[in-house]
Amino acid sequence: MVAELAIYTVVHQPRRLKLPAQPIPRGATVEDIAHCLFDERMNEHYFRKVAQDSYYPAAQMFLDLVRHQGLHLSIGFSLSFVRQALVWDPALLDLFRALVAEERVELIGVEPYHSFLFMLDLPTFVLRMKWMGDELERIFGKRPVVTDTTEMGMSSWLYDALDTAGFRGAVMDGRSSTLDWRESTHLYRYSDELPLPRIFAEKKTSRTRRSTPKLMVETERESGPYLLTRHVELSNDIRYRFSQQDWASYPLFANTYADWVANTHGDFLFLGWDFETFGEHHRADTGIFDFMHALPDELAKRGVQTYTPSMLLDRHRTQVHHLPLPTLPTTWAGSGSMDFLLGNRAQDALFRLMSYTYGTAKLTENPELIDLAIWLTQSDNLHLIQRYERSGTEADVSTYFTPNEWKSLGSNRIIHEQQQVYLNAMQAMQAFLPARMLRQTRHKNNGRLTRRPRELEPELSFMARHA
Repeated sequence: MVAELAIYTVVHQPRRLKLPAQPIPRGATVEDIAHCLFDERMNEHYFRKVAQDSYYPAAQMFLDLVRHQGLHLSIGFSLSFVRQALVWDPALLDLFRALVAEERVELIGVEPYHSFLFMLDLPTFVLRMKWMGDELERIFGKRPVVTDTTEMGMSSWLYDALDTAGFRGAVMDGRSSTLDWRESTHLYRYSDELPLPRIFAEKKTSRTRRSTPKLMVETERESGPYLLTRHVELSNDIRYRFSQQDWASYPLFANTYADWVANTHGDFLFLGWDFETFGEHHRADTGIFDFMHALPDELAKRGVQTYTPSMLLDRHRTQVHHLPLPTLPTTWAGSGSMDFLLGNRAQDALFRLMSYTYGTAKLTENPELIDLAIWLTQSDNLHLIQRYERSGTEADVSTYFTPNEWKSLGSNRIIHEQQQVYLNAMQAMQAFLPARMLRQTRHKNNGRLTRRPRELEPELSFMARHA
């Protein structure tokens, strides 16, 4: 029976698109382009709404549970959320800083923009994940060693990317389709590597502007990342079902849930929730906060102690098991496959536009445009059109997350306007292509061009900036 429990929750807010799509004037600056692409007024509205209903009360709840009831907690933040908090509510960010500063709280590294960059450019994804670790350490004072990807995605090649980025552990969903006969209540690892002859490090050389940044971090890790697999049913009992009045176990009380946890077979239990579960997805009047305040004592009565993910890695690393990982990424969304995000024609078309836009931005060699293009690969944009030509529970989830301001457009118009956002972005980025800029400079100089324009020689490329 389980006597060890780790709780993980993730905080994220998307950078929503501006619909209907806004024309981008010829010669627009990067700042102008961003203003046309993203609806910051809408973002602020939803940020403040969720902050009032969820972020403030739930952060205070967890702070009380950690300080006064001995709860161990792990929490992750997308930099998409952090960016909004810095601009619109620094006091909220300070509250989260106070929570993360607690000794019993572990900071988990989250894909910075909740993007699909890993589907488009794996080396840059590695660099961005390293950059994310630097940013979270700067903001919260702790460096994450365990990480979470977008929508808790995991595959064999994603595992290798996280290994290259230097993470000690990673979280993933414990679907039976991935685990097969295995249980989610054990510690796993994908790599089954054997000891190799000693490899001598290359002699260090000075880096130049054109040198390629090293992807792999220097590390003393004893193996590839350990894998903590989320217990799907017990997690979703809270994440989805808690306030469903037609659920057979409604209303759910803390003593009942503690019984379920304690009677689960395995070495430990790993639960994963959206932070917005508390106060947003389940309102305060559902009893979700009272449930959580009662849970630690009920767990303790049954001999269940809480730990952080890193503590579980230390406790169980000598009894780790090999887990084969699929080539196609798994996710905690929907039924656990990428079909939830890339399973219909509208999603496929939008993902291709994401790819083209990102490719165009890379051609410009402009770090700010590349950053904008990565913002445009947020999985939230694919999540919102999951309901296209579908019905049922999963379609209802997409409807729930669709901004009210868009609903008057209708499903087909939303899809059309989303696509137009990417087409407009690509067209605006074309003015920044080096060949076009060189020709424009030549025309301005009456055909004379003696050297490459200074604006086309960034001191550091995007890749080097994030090495």
